[in-house]
Amino acid sequence: MAEKEIVLSGIRATGNLHLGNYYGALSKFVRMQDDYDCLYFVADLHALTTNPDPDKLHENVRNIVAEYLAAGLDPEKSTLFVQSDVPEISEMYLLLNMHVGIGELMRTASFKDKARKQLGIKSDSENIESQIIGSDSNKRVNAGLLTYPTLMAVDILIQKANKVPVGKDQEQHLELTRRFARRFNSFYGVDLFPEPENFNFGGNAVKVPGLDGSGKMGKSEGNCIYLIDDEKTLRKKVMRAVTDEGPKTPGQPVSQPVENLFTLLELTSTPEIVKHYRDAYADCSIRYGDLKKQLAEDILKVTLPIRERILDLQGDDAAISKALRIGAEKARERASKTLAEVRHTMGIRKF
Repeated sequence: MAEKEIVLSGIRATGNLHLGNYYGALSKFVRMQDDYDCLYFVADLHALTTNPDPDKLHENVRNIVAEYLAAGLDPEKSTLFVQSDVPEISEMYLLLNMHVGIGELMRTASFKDKARKQLGIKSDSENIESQIIGSDSNKRVNAGLLTYPTLMAVDILIQKANKVPVGKDQEQHLELTRRFARRFNSFYGVDLFPEPENFNFGGNAVKVPGLDGSGKMGKSEGNCIYLIDDEKTLRKKVMRAVTDEGPKTPGQPVSQPVENLFTLLELTSTPEIVKHYRDAYADCSIRYGDLKKQLAEDILKVTLPIRERILDLQGDDAAISKALRIGAEKARERASKTLAEVRHTMGIRKF
């Protein structure tokens, strides 16, 4: 019997999971558990780049684990763990940094964008990299943000993952991971690390739009429907979603804000309901209030059962602790083997 391919994914411990996380990844993770060797982790070390409140960080980790389990991840089928529970990651992070250049890290789009925002540098400024280094501001950009791609690479390489589901904003980091793997293998003349590939679940990536009329759903944009939202909160969010003045002529193109609502409807409703409202838009009879009420009802059918399980798990520290203990043991077993190979390869050996 052929070994299952290793799939790994992590999410930063920065807040609750939302509908975009669910349809973009989490629902697919659940379906993959029987076909792949799956590792899913909560990236609390990555979250430290923003210097979060310690108590809030711990709470965020617990909440995300509860949401993972509530959505259907099974710790008996998948390896579910917290990043910091695998200390081998931190040691290999140090070792791999010896083969990573400052310049290639500074050129990553995500670093420049986040550093620019932290330092208040305008997006159209010239020589942003020089301004980041030479800033005389009291604000600073921590080294963890710069070496974020190295830590992400270690998350992947230490488990020798074959496939990593990442969004467009993380594709550059995955390409760096592939580069670091090639560099290490070439430098030491070994075949230690596979080059991981992006995994899009065998189809087009799902882009879940936000409620503000533009872009995708995201925590920082404040346009989310969270899996933990109660019924009243969710209905209020949907009813406030941005629309337009309505169609004026039959068959006119659908505006982006309204198309966003149709996209959400297609994710959560039946084809008959979607067709009804698309036809109503086409013949100018649509009532946005009715569309939003229907959308809220159909989203609630998805999220309320998950919300109930989340609340149960949030009050059951024993269940969360057990799941993470099982996951950490499995993740550490593989990570310690890889780290031992890396240490030996680099010449760090016992006498």
